[in-house]
Amino acid sequence: MVTLQLRQISVPPGHRVLFNDVNWQEFEAILEELGEHRGSRIAYSQGTLEIRMPLPEHEFNKEIIGQYSGQFLSSQSTIRQD
Repeated sequence: MVTLQLRQISVPPGHRVLFNDVNWQEFEAILEELGEHRGSRIAYSQGTLEIRMPLPEHEFNKEIIGQYSGQFLSSQSTIRQD
């Protein structure tokens, strides 16, 4: 068996890597090692781990939607307080 460090794996934007036969404990350890402030997206289902790097334009759109949502919710909160 070959063991790699997570920092040795590079996923280009717009691509993904799949790992099979990953158990839940390994998945949790990977999440902990990568931390919450990572650029990659992680998914796990039935022993398959997917690491995906979104394209930069998707991240930009996510930020814009997040800002609009935050502004909308703030305005709704202000209206209800009046």
